[in-house]
Amino acid sequence: MRTAFRVETVRAAERELMARLPEGALMQRAAAGLAAACAELLGRVYGSRVVLLVGSGDNGGDALYAGARLARRGAGVAAVLLAPERTHEGGLRALLAAGGRVSAAPERDLAEARLVLDGIVGIGGRGGLRPEAARLAALAAESRAFVVAVDLPSGVEADSGEVRGPAVRADATVTFGTYKPGLLVDPAQERAGAVRLIDIGLELPAAADLEALQYADVAALLPVPGAESDKYRRGVVGIAAGSERYPGAAVLAVAGALRGGAGAVRYVGPAADAVIDRFPETLVHSGPPSKAGRVQAWVVGPGLGDDADRVRDVLAADVPVLIDADGLRLADRATVRARTAPTLLTPHAGEAAALLGTDRAEVESARLTAVRRLAEEYGATVLLKGSTTLVAAAGRPVRVNPTGTSWLATAGSGDVLSGLAGSLLAAGLDTVDAASTGAFLHGLAARLAARGAPVGAQEVAEAVPVAWREVVGG
Repeated sequence: MRTAFRVETVRAAERELMARLPEGALMQRAAAGLAAACAELLGRVYGSRVVLLVGSGDNGGDALYAGARLARRGAGVAAVLLAPERTHEGGLRALLAAGGRVSAAPERDLAEARLVLDGIVGIGGRGGLRPEAARLAALAAESRAFVVAVDLPSGVEADSGEVRGPAVRADATVTFGTYKPGLLVDPAQERAGAVRLIDIGLELPAAADLEALQYADVAALLPVPGAESDKYRRGVVGIAAGSERYPGAAVLAVAGALRGGAGAVRYVGPAADAVIDRFPETLVHSGPPSKAGRVQAWVVGPGLGDDADRVRDVLAADVPVLIDADGLRLADRATVRARTAPTLLTPHAGEAAALLGTDRAEVESARLTAVRRLAEEYGATVLLKGSTTLVAAAGRPVRVNPTGTSWLATAGSGDVLSGLAGSLLAAGLDTVDAASTGAFLHGLAARLAARGAPVGAQEVAEAVPVAWREVVGG
């Protein structure tokens, strides 16, 4: 599992480690890893032109010491000093002693560089870059050089992933000790490029601020029927979705649910004929949901229209409930908070903005803040869909979904995810695990189905078993 920690936690761990090490040893560890990563990217170090964009403080020091190591291997290294009077003295001495130089013509050096090392601002930076730094970052982006960020791209917010002004756009980021939240969450993640983690020996708490599941984590969570399992022991998921106007939403939600690990799917709503035509194994009922029979979890909302009665009936059930799409608009906040059984909300950015009383742009620019606020205000687990899908619940690290493709932005894909995650709820996973595991499989299925081309929601649903087998190694 990948984990990320806030700046305050990282700083505390660094202080503890530095107290046990000789002076400067920790920076040398970071610089050594940084230089090695840059050397791999360059391929041939000797004769390569490298430009360091050096701000004040330790981030600039890391860049200077790494530049010194590259210079000793024959690279032509020039440092552009953005704050000459506050440049890291030891790092600058090391660079000059190794044959590096201070740039007298930054524009020319950047135009000729093969690699640019961004050491402008460290993880403690706030707000966008100042004008001169922004100008140099723009020149680096316009050059043919490979841009490598030191710890994280300068100008992005380490703790939140926000980008509040001009910022470096890196091709790769070399980060130290642990991932920072901004490296995993858009819009900052999109500016980080490929991220490489360098172990520098930090001792960090067991509980992270963010975590991202990997294949082994998901495989361990997926439900597996035993020898004595039957369809009811495996769990039954109820789907209250669809309407006369939107029968396809019901079909797609059922499609996701049938592939999510539960033993049976009950459908309640006016799209029963469409559901049975496509999936004859579905158990259908005319309603209300409370009269449909036993279920272990409900999904309510996709394509529901204005049927508030179905939403109220489902929310009264004493089982986990996933609320999506129209259900989010129709569910009363006080009713959701009053539920004693677990609740999972799955909004996209526009729906989240409506729930929070803000605008979509604000949610998309501060995704971590938005998902945490929603989880707190509704007393529920929240899966916020988007370029970075996040799962938040009180007292738990935020989960960041690492799978997906831009082709997943297609009509009906959210309905498939709702059914899939709801089925995992019915199979016994808690809301955080069902949401994050469902998002992982959904994103991987989309990637496998698309393979670089447009893909429809139905194809995503059909690829879920392929993704499942890939995760478990089957």
